Amino acid sequence: MEAEAADAPPGRVEAALSCFSFNQDCTSLAIGTKAGYKLFSLSSVEQLDQVHGSNEIPDVYIVERLFSSSLVVVVSHTKPRQMNVYHFKKGTEICNYSYSSNILSIRLNRQRLLVCLEESIYIHNIKDMKLLKTLLDIPSNPTGLCALSINHSNSYLAYPGSQSTGEIVLYDGNSLKTVCTIAAHEGTLAAITFNSSGSKLASASEKGTVIRVFSVPEGQKIYEFRRGMKRYVTISSLVFSMDSQFLCASSNTETVHIFKMEHLTDSRPEEPSTWSGYMGKMFMAATNYLPAQVSDMMNQDRAFATGRLNFSGQKNICTLSTIQKLPRLLVASSDGHLYIYNLDPQDGGECVLIKTHSLLSSGTTEENKENDLRPSLPPSYAATVARPSTSAASTVPGYSEDGGALRGEVIPEHEFATGPVCLDDENEFPPIILCRGSQKGKTKQS
Repeated sequence: MEAEAADAPPGRVEAALSCFSFNQDCTSLAIGTKAGYKLFSLSSVEQLDQVHGSNEIPDVYIVERLFSSSLVVVVSHTKPRQMNVYHFKKGTEICNYSYSSNILSIRLNRQRLLVCLEESIYIHNIKDMKLLKTLLDIPSNPTGLCALSINHSNSYLAYPGSQSTGEIVLYDGNSLKTVCTIAAHEGTLAAITFNSSGSKLASASEKGTVIRVFSVPEGQKIYEFRRGMKRYVTISSLVFSMDSQFLCASSNTETVHIFKMEHLTDSRPEEPSTWSGYMGKMFMAATNYLPAQVSDMMNQDRAFATGRLNFSGQKNICTLSTIQKLPRLLVASSDGHLYIYNLDPQDGGECVLIKTHSLLSSGTTEENKENDLRPSLPPSYAATVARPSTSAASTVPGYSEDGGALRGEVIPEHEFATGPVCLDDENEFPPIILCRGSQKGKTKQS
């Protein structure tokens, strides 16, 4: 869910943000600027709370936070081949790795950390930052397009399988094996994303007119939505709601589209015996005899809801989140603003803009207040991983009960995926301290 700001069009002020990304469960927003980076909590509509900010690294163009933990990954234009991993509450660097070319994107979940270069992807075990696999000689991927599922029971990775068509490679980050390839679009890919459980994968091509959803791991098409037919657009963001009921897409236009995961042709009640109802049935029946491309276009479901932006042509990212017990559409733009809309989950229609926040002038609150402001949200990552584990690691001397390693201990290779790591107590992540590494995956312990 990360986007880089493009060069500003003539006559327009240069983008205020160099990058911005929502975290995996859409409870936090990270932004990068020429001065550094900031992290915000998304627990309130009226107040935007800054959780953390740093000016130690200038010209940040990638910043990713792991759920609601203290772990943040940063890449700067001053060292575009180096990934820095920090524990921001303690103000310490966990480790850094250098790679053979510029880092284009980073994705992370509770088990894996992916570093995407133009022609390779590096898969690290997030518990000890060990390099597990390098996917070499992938098709040229100049935008660093890739997606990683966030469910703790799987770590599916998706990336472009072709430079000229919309083929997607689905890869299992746990077993480190290719699952399948999906012929998603005729044109090259612009966006791919998993739902929260890793059971669905959505994609859009560079044309931006059609969005398709596929089952995982089978790779079968299960939904198809038409964003529009009048013009091609550049899809800048594609994301499922946490309950997988909705799919949201934003682009370089002034409209954000929200699609509902339902087959309208299967769920509609019996049409009344009217002329329009009769013609509707005849129209749907006729699609069985038309060429496949025409039939598909007629059967495509259009947007369930839309959000209207007061600008177009700016880089932006969107997400769907539950804030104060109500569903909201959030849009962050490169001009340095966060827009919050109300979404009607029953009737859809046009979303209502209820609040605009400046991301550059927001006040700072105490960092530890963040988790106290979330009674209405799903359990935080810290609460999720604090449950007892029955993994083998918990019975080994030197390991904490949650399946992770105590401070200074390295998790053996055979234990790397047995359980989550607790990131919010004093013996927390990672088991290695201040490691250094290269693209070969070697680390040093201090």
